[in-house]
Amino acid sequence: MKDILEEIVANKRTELAIAMNEMPLDVLQRLTQQRIDRDGRLKLRSMKQSLANSASGIIAEFKRKSPSRGWIHADVEPEQVVPLYAEGGAAASSILTDEKYFGGRLEFIQRVRDLVPDLPLLRKEFIIDAYQLYEARLVGADAVLLIAADLLLEQYGELLQTAHSLGLEVLLEVHDEAELSYLQAGVPDMLGVNNRSLGTFVTDVQHSFDIAARMRRSVRALGLSADEAPLLVSESGIGNPSVVRLLREKGFRGFLIGECFMKEANPGEALREFVKETLTPALPHDGEGA
Repeated sequence: MKDILEEIVANKRTELAIAMNEMPLDVLQRLTQQRIDRDGRLKLRSMKQSLANSASGIIAEFKRKSPSRGWIHADVEPEQVVPLYAEGGAAASSILTDEKYFGGRLEFIQRVRDLVPDLPLLRKEFIIDAYQLYEARLVGADAVLLIAADLLLEQYGELLQTAHSLGLEVLLEVHDEAELSYLQAGVPDMLGVNNRSLGTFVTDVQHSFDIAARMRRSVRALGLSADEAPLLVSESGIGNPSVVRLLREKGFRGFLIGECFMKEANPGEALREFVKETLTPALPHDGEGA
């Protein structure tokens, strides 16, 4: 079967070459520094803290398309959805910026930034170069995704360091236990497990349950305080509020959910109802409780 991740990363290298030709790195760095100077002492919104303090922990994703499903909601704009995510109880929002495979654009973050001043925004992208980190900071992202499967160990460490130097938080995504070794190259703010194989795009939320104990052990082995340790996130394939409650019992505090909301006519209302059900205590099974 064709490895979709390999195809996406190859295309990303081509896109980066074009972008760097149109705007050289030194120009992008200068513009980004100007943005940082304008922000002054203003601290970026912490996605990690927002998830930790949230009753639901939901990272509501704006995603119009996927390689496995094609167009999910082709005619919707981020301004129509992300503010409703904020109003509906999302702890953060993930915005896809890959255009070819996910129907996203980098400008989507910029277009909603001022509309949701308190909502942490994650640039969800296949990041393989520091150039993309400067782009993220320039348009107003608060956090970025780094995918272990995209990167060599030393690349991850370098990108993590650069992201933190720009004030960006990092969500490190792993898919199997071997990739937990990336923690030795640097501690991310959040540690996520993708329930979707990036090679085949087959999704199974059971993957989070299977790897949860190993994730907790790997984090404990870092010997960090509770505030310093990365917060655990489950990504993809979550479509039932009861699953969120069960995942919380396994130590997860963030839940990245996209297609469940984006497939609906009103993604914001779908999120609102999902959050409400997530926070509603489960009824006892027959024969249990009153």
